[in-house]
Amino acid sequence: MRGEIMAQTNLTNYPYPSARRVILGKRYAVATSQSLATMAGMQIFLAGGNAVDAAIATAIALTVVEPTSNGIGGDAFALVWDGKLHGLNASGKSPQHLTIDHFAEINQIPQFGWLPVTVPGAVSGWRSLWERWGKLPFEQLFLPAIRYAEEGFPVSPVTAQAWQQAANVYLPLNGVEFEYFKSVFFPKNRAPVAGEIWGSKVHAQTLKEIASSGGESFYQGKLAEQISNFAADTNGLLTATDLAAHRPEWVEPISTNYRDLTVWELPPNTQGIATLIALNILEGFEIARYARESVESYHLQIEAMKLAFADLHRYVADARYLDVSVGQLLDLTYAAERRKLIGENAIALAEPGLPKGGTVYLATADEDLMVSFIQSNYKGFGSGILIPETGIALHNRGFGFTLEAGHPNQLSPAKRPFHTIIPGFLTQNNQALGAFGVMGASMQPQGHLQVVVNLADYGMNPQSALDAPRWQFVAGNTVFLEESVPSSVMSGLARQGHNVEVSTAQGIFGKGQIILKIGEVILAASEPRADGLALAQ
Repeated sequence: MRGEIMAQTNLTNYPYPSARRVILGKRYAVATSQSLATMAGMQIFLAGGNAVDAAIATAIALTVVEPTSNGIGGDAFALVWDGKLHGLNASGKSPQHLTIDHFAEINQIPQFGWLPVTVPGAVSGWRSLWERWGKLPFEQLFLPAIRYAEEGFPVSPVTAQAWQQAANVYLPLNGVEFEYFKSVFFPKNRAPVAGEIWGSKVHAQTLKEIASSGGESFYQGKLAEQISNFAADTNGLLTATDLAAHRPEWVEPISTNYRDLTVWELPPNTQGIATLIALNILEGFEIARYARESVESYHLQIEAMKLAFADLHRYVADARYLDVSVGQLLDLTYAAERRKLIGENAIALAEPGLPKGGTVYLATADEDLMVSFIQSNYKGFGSGILIPETGIALHNRGFGFTLEAGHPNQLSPAKRPFHTIIPGFLTQNNQALGAFGVMGASMQPQGHLQVVVNLADYGMNPQSALDAPRWQFVAGNTVFLEESVPSSVMSGLARQGHNVEVSTAQGIFGKGQIILKIGEVILAASEPRADGLALAQ
């Protein structure tokens, strides 16, 4: 029953010093990584919109108020509950003229410039969600973001940090294709500092064009022409044909059962399946026997994640190119076999076991709908390319391809790359519990795993589940730990062969949100590692 998780959840116990209090409501809620974006979603609710309207408005606002992590020229994914769970893949494909030959001389996929640019899908995602569930006029959902862009807003502290770090990377880029990007995001030849007012008239103009055209302009109208013309003028491969051919896809979410919860992710080309693989392995261990801050609990989670990543990096790609099935990867017998590989000592190098043969996340909810939504420009600000006279900063999702011959994720024309961004969802006994997500490249499935364990094994409320100390497996047997992890756990993991490193790098342990609905009560929480805010009514 839906009350089961409430029975084991302590709403008043906050074991971690930095903990905020979980937000409770009854009618609706918004949780994001940026407070102004949360307010945009609440404005839509107050105007009579539903959770999908609020999610779209929040996502649009985030392209303005947190541009270091996402933008109009990025991709998006969503899970929506309306009595049943629906999945939307709004990621774009590589240009039709992009081939492996373009990388012959450099032998790697660059992070910047036109070569890693794939068709941006976020705008199509906004439109598709609205067409299916939207209640307010599409144009109305853009108003908060347009106001932030036109009037400017004070840059929040964590975003300012990311912006300043990006300045060291993007300002030195040379080439006409990068000049417009730098002039918009670094107008004084530097990043804005926390509290400084930043705005962008070209963002506002672009959002108005998208709103008035219902998104059509981006793929087959004025904006599409501006994108393709700038590509043609600066040696880019993205064409009007590529943009016009783009279609978001409704997909069947994938899931596994963990304890008394069903955990949902989107299928490949996303990495969400890694969370499910790891949970299947962990299901055979009694994690709750061990304290949350114990060597045993950390060790088992890290080892399960290692094994999941080994399969992820070998097998996951555009769904049309998979050489193993989702069913094979999630098979419980296979999970039992992989579980046997976990012992007392860290696995130095996990191998795949099957056939031998800077992102933003948000959650919204009302009485009928729940939305788990994520969008991103990928590495940093993305490619470093901004289309002149627009607010369209193009992502660099093509950086997620590999050049390895024969790999299912090998770069080729008109193909979706391996995707890091993943929305999550929880159900119990075929009823919605709610939306959750943790941003941060390869931290995302690891963050999902840790949040689920916190909720299911340790009975934490949503806010405490986010506040708890985190780890991140990196490669080999190297694992990063937050400073708040007890020293006894650090030393214990080291004795078991883990190469332990304490990291204070900004954003490395992700930024997440959770909204759960238990009976008539909505519980909302936002990440303490970000500038986020959860609100409910």
